[in-house]
Amino acid sequence: MKKRLNLATRAFGAEPGDPDGAVLAAWIASHRGITADLITYLLDQSLAPQISAGIDFPCAGGKFYKKRIIESITGVEEGKTTGEISLNDQAIVEDAAGIIVQKKSAWFALPTPHGLGISDRYYHDDSEWNDAITKTYRVLMRSMRDTGISGHVLVSDTLYEPEMISLINQKAFFFLLKPDRKSLACLLEQQPMLAVNKDQISTVFDLMGEYDLRRIIIIDPDQESIVRLLTHFDPDQVIAGGYCTAGCNDYWKSLAESAVFTK
Repeated sequence: MKKRLNLATRAFGAEPGDPDGAVLAAWIASHRGITADLITYLLDQSLAPQISAGIDFPCAGGKFYKKRIIESITGVEEGKTTGEISLNDQAIVEDAAGIIVQKKSAWFALPTPHGLGISDRYYHDDSEWNDAITKTYRVLMRSMRDTGISGHVLVSDTLYEPEMISLINQKAFFFLLKPDRKSLACLLEQQPMLAVNKDQISTVFDLMGEYDLRRIIIIDPDQESIVRLLTHFDPDQVIAGGYCTAGCNDYWKSLAESAVFTK
């Protein structure tokens, strides 16, 4: 007898893209009474389609949020460190509060520290610079969690191991857009859950002989990839994941539909 399965769905953020001036002006006008700018708009647009689509674990933000982070770090000018860095979290806390108004328990996606593209011109030591920027990130994430954000997704094309070791925990998940076997293995040394694309399933199966992998998140799954994963995982260990870069209304609806199938 065939069985109907409904996998959990999880978002890792989105990149909505900048609107034209008229759209942004109309949106700001409709949000009178709150502090709103382009980043506020992008946060709203990253999350709202996920809520409409019924994503189980929604996540606002994305790599676009780096502008807000850089603006909130003192000791940085024109993308370069000019002194000891610290965080002014006022705008970040306001952003987090706005997200929680829309969806309690939402997660928040950030670029990784090295994804900010800040050049160190003050510390002159890779280890000291990593300690300083990851400490700033820990303060940032704690401020957001204190406001109600459940946890953070750290989004990056590649893995920089020292910052990963400094930041990864149950409330901070590293999501690599372009992982290879080495980076996936590094992640598994620190976290028992991975997010991978369909073409990396064979690598995952290979790594399972070396590491404790408790859950797998398949990005943009189809039925074939899900059925393949279910040969090694129970249904409650497989999650349908997504990171939208275009057409987010349709994208999240499609993801939700892909998580429901008959086996």
